[in-house]
Amino acid sequence: MSDASVVEDTAAPDSYRVTADELRQFIERFERLEAEKKDIADQQKEVMAEAKGRGYDTKVMRKVIALRKREPDDIAEEEAVLEMYKSALGM
Repeated sequence: MSDASVVEDTAAPDSYRVTADELRQFIERFERLEAEKKDIADQQKEVMAEAKGRGYDTKVMRKVIALRKREPDDIAEEEAVLEMYKSALGM
């Protein structure tokens, strides 16, 4: 068996032997997902650029998006603490 087709440790059981083809498949799948992730990030940037061009505040939009991912109770608790801190500082 050639070194290019199988990476193996002679002391390792068969379950730990890894074929180069399988390893390559995992790596290539991961690389494809990385490329897709970059494409999606580019599309998200385009959406924000379009929103900004239409007059929306993208910084606030990002905050709204982050809030939509959270539980309402967590948001309410954080806002209550924020108000308490602001009040303590006379804001």
